[in-house]
Amino acid sequence: MSKVCDDKTLTYIQTRFAEPQASKVQSIQTLWSGYGEIARYYLPSSKQSVIAKLVRPPANIEHPRGWNGQQSHARKLDSYVNESRFYQHFSQRLDRFCRTPLCYFSSTEETVVAKGEDHAVKDIQQDNIVSLLLMEDLDQAGFAKRYDEGSLESVRLGIRWLAYFHAKFLNQALHMLWPIGTYWHLATRPDEFAQMPEGELKQKATQLDSALNNARFQTLLHGDAKLANFCFSDDGSDLAAVDFQYVGRGAGIKDVMYFMGSCLDDAELTELADDLLDEYFVILKRAVERYHKGTFVSLGFAALEYEWRDLVPFAWADFQRFLAGWAPEHYKLNGYMQKQTAIALAKIW
Repeated sequence: MSKVCDDKTLTYIQTRFAEPQASKVQSIQTLWSGYGEIARYYLPSSKQSVIAKLVRPPANIEHPRGWNGQQSHARKLDSYVNESRFYQHFSQRLDRFCRTPLCYFSSTEETVVAKGEDHAVKDIQQDNIVSLLLMEDLDQAGFAKRYDEGSLESVRLGIRWLAYFHAKFLNQALHMLWPIGTYWHLATRPDEFAQMPEGELKQKATQLDSALNNARFQTLLHGDAKLANFCFSDDGSDLAAVDFQYVGRGAGIKDVMYFMGSCLDDAELTELADDLLDEYFVILKRAVERYHKGTFVSLGFAALEYEWRDLVPFAWADFQRFLAGWAPEHYKLNGYMQKQTAIALAKIW
């Protein structure tokens, strides 16, 4: 693995935390298509570790599925800037019910220019670096478990996290972040759309997209709420979320659909999806009451629930539209998704 988080990153961490003996102790992972690295640094004086997420695109981009076009590259770079904005301006609003890592520092080219950041940051940014995030180490904070496969309890915890996250930002101004959250919405995927086979789903893709984007009730979507982006407590009773590249506005049900699809197979979705949706709306109502209190009546929760439940099959169909062009052999293209898509298509004339 290449040493993406290099000496300049270490120098900046040593300066930022006044820890001259700070050191890089682990390369945790390389970002998708080699766009950078997530690494752990240790600060001996405070006996604390921090996580650095450094985004520096490679000279030669190699996408695992061959999507190496300029539009894909630009979208990826913008997603990392989007994530930095989330940590800078929105993550501090969250609480223990929708836990994220604390952000110690968030740098993008725009923030350096706007705030006149110190020379150490400018030096980093001159080295083809798009963004640098310094965050709390969730492992050290007690969220060290990761799951490749979810138990029902872990899935329910994810549903709870999403409900509180969606309630927190319900119908609020979300300037600076993407106007449409998720990585698969139609406007950003013309190449994949062109690869779709002809048929009813392709013909009605614009109507599906419009129904979701024009929902009356909008919130902030995580945008990539899969099991791999949650860190669980040691006893498995709590969790925190990471990876906010695709955060943006949308109907909350898009996150719920995607999360269930990342955790459950065809048979499990058939058995559990309805109950999990019911649980999501019960918790969402409780969270709306918690965060919005006096405005709860004006938000019209019954109307919200009616609208988002009606959009459930549209969310499934919209994601199937993406997969059909991006990876038509993908395992998530299962019978449950196809049944939901058929329901959505039947509603569009």
